[in-house]
This record gives sequence, C-alpha cells and structure tokens, in this order.
Amino acid sequence: MTREMPKERGIDHTFNLLTEGYNYIGKRMSEKDTDIFETRLLGKKMIVMTGRDAAELFYDETKFKRSGALPIRVQKTLFGVGGVQTKDGQKHRVRKAMFMSLMTDERLGLLRAIVKEEWERKGREMERKGKAVLFDESEELILRAMCRWTGVPLTDVESWNRAYDIGAMIDAAGGVGKRYKVGEDARVRTEDWMEEVILAIREGRLQTEEGSAAHVMAFHRESGELLDLHMAAIELLNVIRPAVAVARFVSFAGLALHDFPEWKDKLQTQKELNNFANEVRRFYPFTPFLGAIAKKDFEWDGYEFKEGDAVLMDFHGVNRDPRLWDEPEQFNPDRFNDFVDDRFNFVPQGGGDPNHGHRCPGEPVTVIIIEESVRYLTGSLEYEVPDQDLTINMVRMPTLPASRFVMDRIRVKENKSAE
Repeated sequence: MTREMPKERGIDHTFNLLTEGYNYIGKRMSEKDTDIFETRLLGKKMIVMTGRDAAELFYDETKFKRSGALPIRVQKTLFGVGGVQTKDGQKHRVRKAMFMSLMTDERLGLLRAIVKEEWERKGREMERKGKAVLFDESEELILRAMCRWTGVPLTDVESWNRAYDIGAMIDAAGGVGKRYKVGEDARVRTEDWMEEVILAIREGRLQTEEGSAAHVMAFHRESGELLDLHMAAIELLNVIRPAVAVARFVSFAGLALHDFPEWKDKLQTQKELNNFANEVRRFYPFTPFLGAIAKKDFEWDGYEFKEGDAVLMDFHGVNRDPRLWDEPEQFNPDRFNDFVDDRFNFVPQGGGDPNHGHRCPGEPVTVIIIEESVRYLTGSLEYEVPDQDLTINMVRMPTLPASRFVMDRIRVKENKSAE
C-alpha cells in the first residue's frame, strides 16, 4: 500500500536552503518526523531523503542516474562539464576504472611518503613565518603533494596562486554572485593548465611515470580513442581538486586537537590516527548533499517515485544519525574501534562500492592526508592557538572555522609522531 509523501508547503524553498545550509534538511526531517519529504528547489519538484536505507537506495544504479542531476553551474566550477561524476552505466564504469587504477597500495604508499615530506617542508616554512593560517597552508601543501604524486609540474613561484584557484573552485560550489564568478574564472585557468600538461605528455615534451595520474589520463582510451584533450584535463583535475578540498578536513582536525586536547596523547598508533581521521570526517560538515534522477517508476518504503523525479540525498544527516551513531554530537574517535562500514552508514564522501558506483574513488587519499597532517601537528610541531573566531558557519557551504585556524609561535620540534 502506497503512502503519501510529506510535503513542504510553499512555492519554492531555494532561499531556505541557502539561508539554512547544512541544517536545512535535518530541521525538516525532525519537524515532520520522517526520512523523506517533497519540496521545491530551483523551481522544480525535489524529493529529499536521509538515513542509511535511503543512502542504499540512492546508490542503486537500477533506479537512479547521475546524468542531468548535477546543475551546470556546479559542473562549471567544482566537477568540470562532462566529468566522471555525470556518467552512468558502462561509460561510468570504464571511466571509474581509470581512477581506481591509481589507488594501488604502492601508489598510496608513495603518496603517504610525499605528504610526510611536504609537511616537513611546510613545518620549516611556517616556523620562519612564526604565524600561519592552517587552512591556507594546507591547501598549498596538498596541491604540491598531489602534483608530485600525479606527475604534474608545479614551481614554487606558482604554487600559491594555483592553490588559490583550486580553492576558489571548491568554494564556489555553494556560492552565488562574485564568489561563484571567482570560482568559474579559476576553473577556466586551471583547466587550461591541465590541458597544457596533457598535451606536453602526449607530445613527449614532459616525461611521466607510468601509473601516475597524469600518464594515465593522457593515454586513457575509450572506444579505442584517446580522451579528448579537454576531457583528459578535466579528469586529471578531478584527481587533484578533491584532494585540495581535504584542507578543510585538516583545518577541522586542527580545531579538534584544540577543542578536544585529551585526544592528543592517545594518537600513538596507526589505528588511533585512522580512528581520529575518520571521526573528523564524520563529525565536521563537509559534503551536505548530492542529487540524482529516477530512471523509472518504482516504489520504496511505500512511497512512489516517478521516472524523472529529482532526488537529494542528505549525507551530513547520515553521519549524525543517532540510529547509526551513539551520541553523534560527541567527538569520539574510539567509536571506530569496532565500527563496521557497510558502505551506506558512513558517507562523508558518498556511499556504495567505490570500484563500480559513484562513491569517491579518492577516499583513501583523503584519509592519508588527514592522518599525516595530524601526525605532524601532534608529533613534530609546537604552536599556540591565539584568540580568534573558531565558530563554524553551518549556513555557508562548504564551510570552515571562521578564522581558518590561525597558529602562532610555531616551532618545529623533534618528531615523536605515531609509527
């Protein structure tokens, strides 16, 4: 027997979404005591879902597709027009396999070593400055690390400007007006840079290691043909750009070490570092939601979905769902000691099988960067946290501590980090 889907009254609720941000979905779910409701956003009907079972439904490729779900304005800043996130079926599986080929133990081990080296460089640089902003420094550090890992040339002269551009693209995803235009312009400049890299590799002017992202993207073939130059550039950027976004998690990790200092001395093993990194990913706001489109008519949990229905999946809510997490509003890395990830109950970067579905293929990259950042911050660096505004604006998407986490009296110490 079908049930009537709860509906949000009113003509359109885009303004509410923009002014309530991460809390928009959770507030309505709580008010309506439901895991699903219908509303109107950007002038069209939208079905909004939350919860572990809804996440599993959202990643059912027999019921939903991504093609047409991503607004073009988001593609023009964050993902790139026509990138892997917009593909479905066999086209998506072939393109996704290209990304997954980069996530071998050997390649990820190399990335970890590079991130460690970049933190050692960054530590000395921050010590010379004496005072630094963790978010800004992390964006530049991660870009340098990812360029080394992917095989993309990057000079000291250009690293800060390139990092700023990629950060602007990420920040524009939830922005309007000037904020969006800055990100859109940055996307054009950065895609041009990536095109130059791909072309140089194909013409033999730039030598890259086989198995590196730049090499793989440059010579990947679909239907016997090399990827179009522009598309190869977009996909190479789709390796680098999400990693630079991890600077937000690094800033939140710094905030967690400040707000919950009792955890600093508990990070003695790799497992404890991993638990801490995962709790940072669960506890702090990152991806608020993503969209899909129903491929056919079907019924789920008594509710009817029609072909073409637009759906919004609440990722932030799943990571704070009290049905899945004991005391979800408490920061507690130990919760991951016995945690079993069923691919839909912990979704900071999407759900499902990363090998075949739309879950972010770079999740291991994210965890490595957070782990090595926390390892360095707790084991090799001494610093003070001066008075500043560390509040998190839950309306702004994506968000950060307001001050971006300022560090003062920075000094490199003997490394006593977890092994």
